[in-house]
Amino acid sequence: MIELLHIKKSFRVARRDGGMGNALRSLLRRDYIEIKALDDISFRIGDGEIVGYIGPNGAGKSSTIKIMSGILTPDSGSCTIDGLVPWKDRRQHVRKIGVVFGQRSQLWWDVPVIDSFELIRDIYRVPQSEYKRNLDELVATLGLGDIIRTPARQLSLGQRMRCELAASLLHSPKLLFLDEPTIGLDAVSKLAVREFVRHVNRERGTTIILTTHDMQDIEALAGRVLLIGRGRILFDGTFSQLISEAPGAANAEEALAEVYRRYDIL
Repeated sequence: MIELLHIKKSFRVARRDGGMGNALRSLLRRDYIEIKALDDISFRIGDGEIVGYIGPNGAGKSSTIKIMSGILTPDSGSCTIDGLVPWKDRRQHVRKIGVVFGQRSQLWWDVPVIDSFELIRDIYRVPQSEYKRNLDELVATLGLGDIIRTPARQLSLGQRMRCELAASLLHSPKLLFLDEPTIGLDAVSKLAVREFVRHVNRERGTTIILTTHDMQDIEALAGRVLLIGRGRILFDGTFSQLISEAPGAANAEEALAEVYRRYDIL
């Protein structure tokens, strides 16, 4: 379903020293450095997989997700998802994907959640029968109940995240990107989100790419792990195989930190 071959992406970033003099000089002449966000990324993901895409901050995870969702165009290389090129066939592509960002919301802040759901239905042109069927299933499975009649700004973080998950699935996407979906959640809410993600994958066959720093999420959900560092894929295998590379670690977080040091990506 997903194939990335030799993807490269670089950014030019302006740099200057502090001080008013340097600020004024930068108006006339700026110094730039080139940062390689992605450096020859290649991997394939099959239908129905749950893949953990992990790495330290700045490793290139977000750039990869943005390319796969059609937001960014790579400098070179190819990416096809379900036969479509994300940045070229964007309208058809976005109908098939859902995205949840733990630190960003797709819900309108001051209106009841159900109004945001109705807007999403209109944006994706979801048939009324399909929308009603999905809404009923998501409300029941996620325990939304009266929550959807409450403005998003009045919801707790856990309640809002459950609504974000529902919003991303109203149009029946085949591929779901989850970026830190449990960040800041309490233990009960985390368990509820994980169970729902497993349910969606099992019942709908949805392919899920999970980006997170929470190793418990990866261990609980991902059958496969991709480790990225310095813009390159460094590991592709199971979570247990990754952890086995740091046998002396006391827990998953320590093991991952040891793996990062071993690959020199901290």
